Amino acid sequence: MKYKRILVGSLIVSVLLLCISVVAQVSRPYRNGSVWSIGFIRMKPGMETAYLNYVATDWKREQEELKKDGQSLSYKVLRTEAHGPGDWNLMLMTEYKDMATMEVNVAKEEALVQRVIGNDEKQRQGYRERLEIREVLAERLAREIILDTRR
Repeated sequence: MKYKRILVGSLIVSVLLLCISVVAQVSRPYRNGSVWSIGFIRMKPGMETAYLNYVATDWKREQEELKKDGQSLSYKVLRTEAHGPGDWNLMLMTEYKDMATMEVNVAKEEALVQRVIGNDEKQRQGYRERLEIREVLAERLAREIILDTRR
Protein backbone atom coordinates (compact mmCIF):
# COMPACT_ATOMS: atom_id res chain seq x y z
CA MET A 1 0.00 0.00 0.00
CA LYS A 2 2.80 2.44 0.94
CA TYR A 3 4.58 1.59 -2.32
CA LYS A 4 1.41 2.43 -4.26
CA ARG A 5 1.13 5.87 -2.60
CA ILE A 6 4.75 6.66 -3.37
CA LEU A 7 4.25 5.58 -7.00
CA VAL A 8 1.09 7.71 -7.41
CA GLY A 9 2.71 10.70 -5.69
CA SER A 10 5.81 10.40 -7.90
CA LEU A 11 3.62 10.17 -10.98
CA ILE A 12 1.69 13.34 -10.01
CA VAL A 13 4.90 15.27 -9.29
CA SER A 14 6.38 14.12 -12.63
CA VAL A 15 3.31 15.26 -14.57
CA LEU A 16 3.33 18.66 -12.81
CA LEU A 17 7.03 19.16 -13.53
CA LEU A 18 6.47 18.24 -17.17
CA CYS A 19 3.61 20.76 -17.44
CA ILE A 20 5.71 23.51 -15.86
CA SER A 21 8.63 22.86 -18.23
CA VAL A 22 6.32 22.92 -21.27
CA VAL A 23 4.76 26.23 -20.17
CA ALA A 24 8.20 27.71 -19.49
CA GLN A 25 9.31 26.84 -23.02
CA VAL A 26 6.47 28.72 -24.73
CA SER A 27 7.87 31.94 -26.12
CA ARG A 28 5.75 34.77 -27.41
CA PRO A 29 6.70 36.29 -30.76
CA TYR A 30 5.89 39.76 -29.39
CA ARG A 31 6.29 42.01 -26.39
CA ASN A 32 4.02 44.67 -24.98
CA GLY A 33 4.61 48.21 -26.18
CA SER A 34 3.05 51.55 -25.38
CA VAL A 35 -0.61 52.19 -24.61
CA TRP A 36 -2.83 54.42 -26.75
CA SER A 37 -5.92 56.31 -25.65
CA ILE A 38 -8.05 56.67 -28.79
CA GLY A 39 -11.09 58.85 -29.37
CA PHE A 40 -13.32 58.16 -32.38
CA ILE A 41 -14.97 61.43 -33.39
CA ARG A 42 -17.64 62.24 -35.97
CA MET A 43 -17.35 65.85 -37.09
CA LYS A 44 -20.80 67.08 -38.07
CA PRO A 45 -21.32 68.02 -41.74
CA GLY A 46 -20.05 71.50 -42.49
CA MET A 47 -18.33 71.74 -39.09
CA GLU A 48 -14.99 70.14 -39.99
CA THR A 49 -13.04 73.41 -40.01
CA ALA A 50 -14.59 74.55 -36.73
CA TYR A 51 -13.70 71.30 -34.95
CA LEU A 52 -10.24 71.04 -36.50
CA ASN A 53 -9.62 74.58 -35.25
CA TYR A 54 -10.25 73.29 -31.70
CA VAL A 55 -7.96 70.28 -32.32
CA ALA A 56 -5.19 72.52 -33.69
CA THR A 57 -5.39 74.91 -30.72
CA ASP A 58 -6.71 73.73 -27.33
CA TRP A 59 -6.36 69.96 -27.86
CA LYS A 60 -2.86 70.31 -29.32
CA ARG A 61 -1.78 72.68 -26.53
CA GLU A 62 -2.95 70.13 -23.95
CA GLN A 63 -1.14 67.30 -25.76
CA GLU A 64 2.10 69.29 -25.99
CA GLU A 65 1.97 70.03 -22.25
CA LEU A 66 1.38 66.33 -21.47
CA LYS A 67 4.48 65.47 -23.53
CA LYS A 68 6.57 68.24 -21.99
CA ASP A 69 5.54 67.10 -18.50
CA GLY A 70 6.53 63.50 -19.34
CA GLN A 71 3.02 62.13 -18.90
CA SER A 72 2.62 61.07 -22.54
CA LEU A 73 5.01 60.07 -25.32
CA SER A 74 3.24 61.39 -28.42
CA TYR A 75 -0.10 62.11 -30.05
CA LYS A 76 -1.63 61.74 -33.50
CA VAL A 77 -4.68 62.89 -35.40
CA LEU A 78 -6.00 60.70 -38.21
CA ARG A 79 -8.75 61.78 -40.58
CA THR A 80 -10.77 59.55 -42.86
CA GLU A 81 -13.99 59.67 -44.79
CA ALA A 82 -17.03 58.29 -43.02
CA HIS A 83 -18.58 55.27 -44.71
CA GLY A 84 -22.00 55.73 -43.16
CA PRO A 85 -24.01 58.32 -41.23
CA GLY A 86 -22.91 56.93 -37.85
CA ASP A 87 -19.25 56.40 -38.73
CA TRP A 88 -16.30 58.32 -37.28
CA ASN A 89 -14.15 60.57 -39.45
CA LEU A 90 -11.46 61.68 -37.01
CA MET A 91 -9.29 59.70 -34.61
CA LEU A 92 -7.51 61.47 -31.75
CA MET A 93 -4.71 59.37 -30.26
CA THR A 94 -2.49 59.89 -27.21
CA GLU A 95 0.42 57.52 -26.54
CA TYR A 96 1.51 56.60 -23.01
CA LYS A 97 4.56 54.58 -21.95
CA ASP A 98 2.37 51.91 -20.35
CA MET A 99 -0.92 51.45 -18.51
CA ALA A 100 0.63 52.06 -15.09
CA THR A 101 2.11 55.40 -16.15
CA MET A 102 -1.22 56.51 -17.60
CA GLU A 103 -3.18 55.50 -14.51
CA VAL A 104 -0.78 56.92 -11.92
CA ASN A 105 -0.86 60.35 -13.62
CA VAL A 106 -4.65 60.85 -13.71
CA ALA A 107 -4.68 63.53 -10.98
CA LYS A 108 -1.58 65.16 -12.45
CA GLU A 109 -3.22 65.27 -15.90
CA GLU A 110 -6.39 66.82 -14.47
CA ALA A 111 -4.32 69.54 -12.78
CA LEU A 112 -2.48 70.17 -16.06
CA VAL A 113 -5.80 70.55 -17.94
CA GLN A 114 -6.98 73.03 -15.28
CA ARG A 115 -3.85 75.07 -15.89
CA VAL A 116 -3.83 74.84 -19.71
CA ILE A 117 -7.54 74.90 -20.60
CA GLY A 118 -9.14 76.49 -17.55
CA ASN A 119 -11.31 75.73 -14.54
CA ASP A 120 -14.18 73.24 -14.50
CA GLU A 121 -16.75 75.77 -15.69
CA LYS A 122 -14.60 76.79 -18.66
CA GLN A 123 -14.07 73.13 -19.54
CA ARG A 124 -17.83 72.41 -19.35
CA GLN A 125 -18.50 75.40 -21.61
CA GLY A 126 -16.03 73.98 -24.13
CA TYR A 127 -17.76 70.59 -24.00
CA ARG A 128 -21.15 72.24 -24.64
CA GLU A 129 -19.76 74.22 -27.60
CA ARG A 130 -18.12 71.14 -29.14
CA LEU A 131 -21.38 69.17 -28.87
CA GLU A 132 -22.71 71.38 -31.67
CA ILE A 133 -19.86 70.53 -34.06
CA ARG A 134 -18.85 66.96 -33.24
CA GLU A 135 -19.94 63.72 -31.61
CA VAL A 136 -17.68 61.37 -29.65
CA LEU A 137 -18.65 57.91 -30.92
CA ALA A 138 -16.24 55.82 -28.85
CA GLU A 139 -13.12 55.84 -26.75
CA ARG A 140 -10.74 52.90 -26.57
CA LEU A 141 -7.49 51.92 -24.92
CA ALA A 142 -5.16 49.88 -27.11
CA ARG A 143 -1.79 48.33 -26.38
CA GLU A 144 0.82 48.34 -29.10
CA ILE A 145 2.36 44.95 -29.79
CA ILE A 146 6.05 44.92 -30.76
CA LEU A 147 6.72 41.92 -33.00
CA ASP A 148 9.82 40.18 -31.77
CA THR A 149 11.08 37.22 -33.78
CA ARG A 150 13.90 36.37 -31.36
CA ARG A 151 13.34 33.01 -29.76
